[in-house]
Amino acid sequence: MNVAVVTVGDELLAGRTTDTNATWLCEQLADRGVTVERVTTVPDRVGDIARVVNEYRAAYDAVIVTGGLGPTHDDVTMDGVAAALGRPMTEHDDALAWLEDHGYSRDDLTTGTAELPAGGRALHNDVGVAPGVTLEGVYVLPGVPAEMKAMFERIESDFSGQPVYREVVVADEPESALLDRLTTLRKRYDVDVGSYPGDSVRITLESTDEETVVAAAAWLRDRVDRE
Repeated sequence: MNVAVVTVGDELLAGRTTDTNATWLCEQLADRGVTVERVTTVPDRVGDIARVVNEYRAAYDAVIVTGGLGPTHDDVTMDGVAAALGRPMTEHDDALAWLEDHGYSRDDLTTGTAELPAGGRALHNDVGVAPGVTLEGVYVLPGVPAEMKAMFERIESDFSGQPVYREVVVADEPESALLDRLTTLRKRYDVDVGSYPGDSVRITLESTDEETVVAAAAWLRDRVDRE
């Protein structure tokens, strides 16, 4: 299963808010064996949201969108997703009923709170107010991290893939000195290799076969200088 993550918000692009949602979602998806192919941030503009969502839903198994939910003037994510899917925005009976059951009367709610793309399944917000939605492989979640995480728990079973096993080897050598050994490693073992230099070099080995990645890590540890 492959997925794209789209985060929405002018404040993200301006650097005023750190995009922790994308990092958290990528971790959750990777743990479930799902491959994240794209992480994209777009501004609070209907056209940009619609264009990116439409492109990604054609290319990937699912698209997760976070941010820009609610009834205020700059919360335009639902409108963008509705445009991408060719659906009108309508008041969602299930979303409204759930909010009323949880203490919000119609008079309490700002106009538009329960409006979702027509035909979508409402994703109820256990931590906040604004509902999310899922429709045609697109999942729309809030931008507030606590709300996003709680809502993701409602849909996490929709995301699964083949488990990926991972080992990390730390080498106390320059990265350039390791190139020949990493080339040999790739030839001997069917693993994905990542190399991340710093004070030392972190080498990550990944495979869908646990025995292979364990053997590859053991082989490499015997051939690098370690602290």
